[in-house]
Amino acid sequence: MVESAESTATLQDVFHAFNAGAKDMDNRQFAKCTKDCGLLDKKLTTTDVDLIFNKVKNNPSIRKINFKQFEEAVAQFATKKGISEDDVKAIMISKGGPTFTGTKADSVKFHDDKSTYTGTHTKGGPSTVDGKINDLSQLADRSSADVRGVKK
Repeated sequence: MVESAESTATLQDVFHAFNAGAKDMDNRQFAKCTKDCGLLDKKLTTTDVDLIFNKVKNNPSIRKINFKQFEEAVAQFATKKGISEDDVKAIMISKGGPTFTGTKADSVKFHDDKSTYTGTHTKGGPSTVDGKINDLSQLADRSSADVRGVKK
């Protein structure tokens, strides 16, 4: 019985890790939890996860589930996958939290390789920004003129 309470506490840590410490979890966070924990396969698909989420939350007007409902969903994962509930909990606890991934920019030949630069960027030359002009007021002629634009 003590071991079950300990696994519940760590499963609760997983629950809070995926919903950023909030007391409720929405469907997007729930789906990310199952995907990141590696629970998805031919027996448990993303459609099944969505259906289990909606079955567990009971009320269609409510958009989130609490930890107790999350535990019910874990039990339904186990029956759907055909393994024990403790095995599903062990898989989720071993993962611990979400996986954050990002994209890395590809190398661009003409940007990264300075030997491919052309024009004034290669050998110097006049600056692309004149040092004399700092703002628009230096470009505009604000001296007095008559109605036709003739200088006085």
